[in-house]
Amino acid sequence: MIKRIEFSLHALQKIEILESRGVTISTDFICETIRTPSKLEASGEGKFICQQRLNGLVLRVVYQEYNDKILVITAYPGKRSRYEKD
Repeated sequence: MIKRIEFSLHALQKIEILESRGVTISTDFICETIRTPSKLEASGEGKFICQQRLNGLVLRVVYQEYNDKILVITAYPGKRSRYEKD
């Protein structure tokens, strides 16, 4: 079963802030990153950080997994050199 993906208010605001600064990240791309990440890290307490390449950077998505859904907490771009060491 594929869980539905919901976005926290913070995540939606972060997407808007990034867009105002010239970094466009769609909710579809965030969902794709969660479903098929290039890297996935457990962060404890049911939280995960996944990432996918994005225009010379990486998109990092922090989410919480529940029985019936996935809640996106935040998403942010980062330098590939910082996060792609392995």
